[in-house]
Amino acid sequence: MDKPRLPTLRQLEYFRALADAGNFRKAAERVGVSQPSLSQQIVNLEDTLGAALVERGRSGAVLTAAGREVRARIDGILDEVAALAGLAEHTRAGLAGTYRLGASATFGPYLLPSVVRRLHAEHPELRLFIRDGQPSALLDDLRAGRLDLVLTQLPVLSSDFTVTRLFREPLQLAVAGDHRLAEKTNVEDADLAGETLLVLSNGFSLHAQLVELAREMKTTLRQDYEGSSLDALRQMVAMNMGITLLPALYAHSEVEQAGRDIALVPFRRGRVMRSIGLVTRRSARIPPVFAEVIREVVRTDFAKVLHPES
Repeated sequence: MDKPRLPTLRQLEYFRALADAGNFRKAAERVGVSQPSLSQQIVNLEDTLGAALVERGRSGAVLTAAGREVRARIDGILDEVAALAGLAEHTRAGLAGTYRLGASATFGPYLLPSVVRRLHAEHPELRLFIRDGQPSALLDDLRAGRLDLVLTQLPVLSSDFTVTRLFREPLQLAVAGDHRLAEKTNVEDADLAGETLLVLSNGFSLHAQLVELAREMKTTLRQDYEGSSLDALRQMVAMNMGITLLPALYAHSEVEQAGRDIALVPFRRGRVMRSIGLVTRRSARIPPVFAEVIREVVRTDFAKVLHPES
């Protein structure tokens, strides 16, 4: 079965101008075309709808009953199309629409509240669904289209994705408050000989980085336990079950206010970092506003904690 022909937006715009002007010449002037062009579009519209819309005479153009019905509906149709075009323009600029963001649980809860406040203040029509989780699972959801973008530790090695580097986050050595290293002003690898290093499970990107650091520092990895969260690692460190390296955002939010059960000790003079970036599907067109706002939040709200990357 053939699909019915539909009128074009140009035909509807020209017909509205004619209905309001009551005259072909004046209507053509209003829309900036020649009179024959406008007249032909009206004929095409009548042919498409299968009804006479205009009575043509010396006195001008008079709408038929069908013409009056069409005129009554045109404003709503054209207004909806204009609103749709405006929404598309705003979405391209990052000003509107609904997006699904995944963020690693090791920094999302500490960074994103400031990011969301800034986004809502600057782009109130934008909607953001947020899910914390392990990076490996979040990237699987991104690849499958269940998420639109993921904020995670780098590197992310896949030709499916586009990666935007955002900032570097220091890793801080955490020891129990009564540990032998708790009062040192700086710790180097040699100071950690014989220590046991606690790490997150391998679903977190931080796992691989800490395993590599353990090899460099010649510390022992605790094999019988891998933390499911940074809070779990912190509590084990407080009980002197081992040492760990905590991301600066977490340490700033959760450890510095927690009293003396944990000590944060400068390690390698603050040179140990991890890189954080925004990951999207290569085929997706994600507006740059997300990366821009995150970088601005890093510069303004976390200038003493994080290091922005261009």
